Amino acid sequence: MPAEIDAVRLDKWLWAARFYKTRKLATNAITGGKVHVNGQRTKPGKDVKIGTEITVNKSGYTWEISIAAITGQRRSAKDALLLYLETPESFAKRQHRIQEQREQKELFNFTGIDHKPNKKERRLIHRFKQG
Repeated sequence: MPAEIDAVRLDKWLWAARFYKTRKLATNAITGGKVHVNGQRTKPGKDVKIGTEITVNKSGYTWEISIAAITGQRRSAKDALLLYLETPESFAKRQHRIQEQREQKELFNFTGIDHKPNKKERRLIHRFKQG
């Protein structure tokens, strides 16, 4: 029967909780100052326990979470959600930011071109540019 895990490395936990695809990415984020434990910068090898407060900044979004369960194995996304509790303020801020980005994308979507120019259109473009 396996022993109960009471602490695990921070980089391993972030990987298992699916914040990062690989432990190397988690390690780089921690050393780069994107992850804080109890409000302070830390190292990837720091042992985290249940109840530890973590702040994760990734791709312009911020998660303020508290560890609810410890595991060293990566599981499904549904199981990963059970590993932490996010503060309601953090969730609301993230959702607000997502909504803002969605509105900005709709507002400033100037693609206009829905295909690659064909031979005739390319000739017209070249004639226009050359005189």
